[in-house]
Amino acid sequence: MSSTLTEREHDIQVISDLFAAIPTLPHRHSRTDPVWRLWDAVARQSIAGLFSSAIPAAVAFGPFGNLSFPYVEMGAINSLDLFGLDELILFSFYYANRHRYRRVVDFGTNIGLHSTIMVQCGFEVKSFEPDPHHIQILKRNLSLNQISVDLHEAAISVHSGEMEFTRVLGNTTGSHLSGAKAAPYGELEHFQVQVEAASPNLAWADLAKIDIEGHEGVLITGLPPEIWTNADAILEIGTAENARLVFEHLADSSVNLFSQKTGWARVVSLGDMPTSHREGSLFLSTKSEMPW
Repeated sequence: MSSTLTEREHDIQVISDLFAAIPTLPHRHSRTDPVWRLWDAVARQSIAGLFSSAIPAAVAFGPFGNLSFPYVEMGAINSLDLFGLDELILFSFYYANRHRYRRVVDFGTNIGLHSTIMVQCGFEVKSFEPDPHHIQILKRNLSLNQISVDLHEAAISVHSGEMEFTRVLGNTTGSHLSGAKAAPYGELEHFQVQVEAASPNLAWADLAKIDIEGHEGVLITGLPPEIWTNADAILEIGTAENARLVFEHLADSSVNLFSQKTGWARVVSLGDMPTSHREGSLFLSTKSEMPW
């Protein structure tokens, strides 16, 4: 570390440098790549140095300007986990495409980090989150950053209505629409939540971020492939079965799939698909390549 920098200034510089480097090497974004592993180790240390305080404070966060995101615990997971390298890669993608997209839906907003970054990129954002506990923290975080989104206190699915929601008390980031996960673990709470249909929201948007904890197989297969003609999506695949469902549903369509697992190469076989968050994200688009 340079003797002219404090630890905080060093951490800020590291994160800024990461955001500059990430879009230049998209083929090194696979979690098995040594560059990914190096970046991950560096990012974890600097993020912990910047966002470990529960006291609100503005932190310079790369090209996005100041970010206030106080530390909170969500069972075994905490808010630092929301800044993992895979998330920084997605933030970099948003920024790289800040002039390509205009309207974004954030399906599975959690406590608002993606939505905040999206607004800081200049996007108009609709945010969807069904858990009242998360919504309370989300609203606080939006206020701290003077961010305005169209907040929908609802889950997302193929059809609107009400569904049962399972809150996983040991890790509320893993909470989900009941039935989306075969064997949720630990202490659980169940309650009804409002659900909105995805189709009209995707018709409004030109980019969707989808992180809906195992419900993605139902959602993607319940929508016609043509819905992605004017909207791209970046999403988490939670299981091998959901990977198969999505792959087969879109296999004979004009929609291309690009997998972080293979350095954002186009998916040509089921083995290219991510099968959990541990293999990164999936990009859906009628574009011929992922726009980095």
